[in-house]
Amino acid sequence: MSFIYKRLLVFLFPLLFLSCKQGTSQDNHKYTNDLIHETSPYLLQHAHNPVNWKAWNPKTLELAKNENKLIIISIGYSACHWCHVMETESFANDSVAKIMNDNFISIKVDREERPDIDQIYMNAVQLMTGSGGWPLNCITLPDGRPIFGGTYFSKAEWKKILLEINDFYKKKPEKAVEYASKLINGIKESEKIQFNTTQAAFKTTDVTQALTHWEKYIDIKNGGLLGAPKFPMSKALHFLLRYGFQNKDVKWQQYVQTSLNAMANGGIYDQIGGGFSRYSTDENWHIPHFEKMLYDNAQLVSLYADAYLLTKNPSYKEVVDESLAFVERELTDLNGAFYSSLDADSKTKDNKFKEGAFYSWKVAELQALLKTDFTLFKDYYNINKTGLWENNQYVFIKTQTDAAFAKKHSITKTELTNKVKNWKQILLKARSKRNRPHLDNKTLTSWNALMLKAYVQAYKALENPHYLAVAIKNAEFIQKNQTKKDGGLYHNYKEGKSTIDGFSEDYALLIDAYISLYQVTLNEKWLNQANSFMKYTLAHFFDAKTNMFYFSSKNTKNLITKKMEIQDNAIPASNSVLAIDLFQLGHYFSDANYNKIATQMLNNVKKDALEYPTDYYNWLNLMLNYTDTYYDVVISGPQAAQKMKLLQRYYLPNVLYAGATTESKLPLMESRFISNQTDIYICVEGACKLPETDVATAVSKMK
Repeated sequence: MSFIYKRLLVFLFPLLFLSCKQGTSQDNHKYTNDLIHETSPYLLQHAHNPVNWKAWNPKTLELAKNENKLIIISIGYSACHWCHVMETESFANDSVAKIMNDNFISIKVDREERPDIDQIYMNAVQLMTGSGGWPLNCITLPDGRPIFGGTYFSKAEWKKILLEINDFYKKKPEKAVEYASKLINGIKESEKIQFNTTQAAFKTTDVTQALTHWEKYIDIKNGGLLGAPKFPMSKALHFLLRYGFQNKDVKWQQYVQTSLNAMANGGIYDQIGGGFSRYSTDENWHIPHFEKMLYDNAQLVSLYADAYLLTKNPSYKEVVDESLAFVERELTDLNGAFYSSLDADSKTKDNKFKEGAFYSWKVAELQALLKTDFTLFKDYYNINKTGLWENNQYVFIKTQTDAAFAKKHSITKTELTNKVKNWKQILLKARSKRNRPHLDNKTLTSWNALMLKAYVQAYKALENPHYLAVAIKNAEFIQKNQTKKDGGLYHNYKEGKSTIDGFSEDYALLIDAYISLYQVTLNEKWLNQANSFMKYTLAHFFDAKTNMFYFSSKNTKNLITKKMEIQDNAIPASNSVLAIDLFQLGHYFSDANYNKIATQMLNNVKKDALEYPTDYYNWLNLMLNYTDTYYDVVISGPQAAQKMKLLQRYYLPNVLYAGATTESKLPLMESRFISNQTDIYICVEGACKLPETDVATAVSKMK
């Protein structure tokens, strides 16, 4: 029995495991394929492969049916290291390309542009192999139904797979169709949501019990989850920050701060230029996988900003300031849009692509640049076995507090601060002369929304007006370029073109960002726009049978199935974000239907959320709105903006802010304005206490 035939049959039994990985693009323009007409940087990286790549579109899918050819669907993203590796080894190879061109229709997909396609085929590969990752390579029937899949394959493996799959399909097409049908059923059944008809009831004890399950997986010593690789899980930590604060749970508060401190001091954080890498390859946060993603940095900035608001730890402020400096320096367009990512790889002096080349250092380089300060620098950033990466290259890691280090070396804290600032300036200048990592300069609405909110959070915590200006500029960019004539959104933007309709994640995250922007500006334009997007989302994505939202709109075609994004991942699930959006907008606009849908959505996932909390952390965040007292704080009067700013100096995660300096028609604000007085109303479920005029007094009523 052939290798491929065994793999096809194995779906009926416990399935095999395949790993995931990434690499570089080809500069030789001997070949040019259809991807040359695309705007995605990832697709353009493959435009000169000998493989006759095509983009995902109706024409390509129809071609496969007409020629009755199997389809290769290869999915990746621009900053993916092992995607580049497989390209170099296989897709840039003439002999591999000949097999692919002769026997298959080959489609390249940028997972960041088309997360809907990625979700479906990732789900298929996970069902087939028990794991997933990128590059994601699926072989499908001419109609797009998968029959084989995996992640990274070596050239020899890939050639063997191609030949055996093609032979199998020619000799036993009925077996392939039978397998595909069973797999599709499996995809449809996975994450299937039922409308929960039981009465919704959420208790604090339920959340506390769920966290006892979570506790089994946490790394008390290093922060994050046990084992390696180690991902920041920023929004999960954000939930735990809130839970620990509201429930006065010292254990979880300490755990979150341990995680934040370890990440900020580790190699996962760019100690010289600011910003975080995607993950660390070890359990100590020391050695990063060097790509930098917009969405990671956005969510981490929001987390550290709130942590600073709560703790006033100056190192958290430093992380926020340095990370946003990195974003403005390297991921921001002049028009206010944010780019997507920086690659892990860059060219070395000998013109070879190497992971981490831009960020790592040799001792001789550091000695030449820092001169007499090198000895001090060496101890501060662990230029020793702790910071050693590979090939005598080092990344920078802090293992001592500044106070302890200053005392050890008999210098003042101020002297140390000045030295560190000088070191960073010297090395950043030197690093800027190196070959830079590839920039993925496409703009994604969802990821921009995350960074927009990060700037708002940073403004609230640090009160830097520049951060608010950047947030407003980005919001205006989205309004001008990403809003469609019918009131919907585009997902992508590059060089003046927006070509892909928005997904539910775009609406969910932008609504959330606009609500946050309203809360610091009191400009109802942003709140009203958020409400308009919610109405659009309900009309185009909502499933009345389950009270949940599809990831793709009802008008989307050419997908073998439609998915609902339920489980929270590196970015919270679109459904959990939309449920929180509905909760907030229901309060602002006194909309009982919004509140009803939000409650039902949470009730639908309650059982799974309490049993698997790490996969449902944002749902648990919403649950805290029901289990703990949730306040609507309304400030009305000429001094509303000033008092709102004072109020937001406090960390109050269970508060919805509303304010107006003039008469407002917003339901939550109606009939509250007095021209010569500014009042603060504290309301719970529509019932308000007598108004206060002093911010500190108002805050004391919420503790």
